[in-house]
Amino acid sequence: MADAAPYYYDKLTWPEMKRAVAQRRVIVLPVGSTEQHGPHLPLDVDNYLCQCVCEGAARLAPDETLLMPPLSYGFNWHHIDFPGTIGIAWDNYVRFLLDIVRSVAHHGFRKVLIVNGHGSNRPLIEVAARQATMDNEVICAAFSYFELTAKTLAEVRESPRGWVAHADEIETSMYLYLRPEGVRRQLAAPENNMLPSEFWWQDVQDGGRIGMMEWWSTFSSTGVLGDPTLGSAEKGEVLYRAAAEELAKLIREFRERPIRPREDHH
Repeated sequence: MADAAPYYYDKLTWPEMKRAVAQRRVIVLPVGSTEQHGPHLPLDVDNYLCQCVCEGAARLAPDETLLMPPLSYGFNWHHIDFPGTIGIAWDNYVRFLLDIVRSVAHHGFRKVLIVNGHGSNRPLIEVAARQATMDNEVICAAFSYFELTAKTLAEVRESPRGWVAHADEIETSMYLYLRPEGVRRQLAAPENNMLPSEFWWQDVQDGGRIGMMEWWSTFSSTGVLGDPTLGSAEKGEVLYRAAAEELAKLIREFRERPIRPREDHH
């Protein structure tokens, strides 16, 4: 196997890929979105942060991981009123994921993790993971990387409930740590014009009790939902390291998880 990049899927040759299958490596597929993130962050936030977390985990578990190229477009039509956003139809997105899992399953991989960096992809990646597991001899799991760091996020955040949602304290912090030159700090400003509700609010850690998504431009003039001025590289480092470490632990456990035979009770 190539020494320079032992865990990058697309850097291997096909004979090296055969050895990766024999090593029972876990396929890790980062998925994100190309969309607006306010005036202060670039459109690649969801992709870049997710990819960095997955790369960090792969460095911690290099012998167990095979990191695929990221899927950089997602289900985000609610952001389309802001220039630059690229949206993918939900059914195209699910079918695309199913084709990817079908391909790696055909080659002999049996464990697939879809790691998400964009909130509205969440229901679609779960559908895809469940269907892929039914269609192939694999176990496929799907989740957002920030779901792995709930405890750390709660300790780090200064934003109140409903203020960690988009281009916020957390995303700004992680970008400040991982690629500080990409943050236009002088343009960062808080915004939250959500209608008050007992049942629905946006927050990646403590969201409302019902699922609903309105057009983003109806409650945000800048594209921001949160307070990016609270962001710091120090917070970003803590969050990034926690996410990478938890993902590496998950990869190791997932690799050893047995695929038990099904039993038809008809």
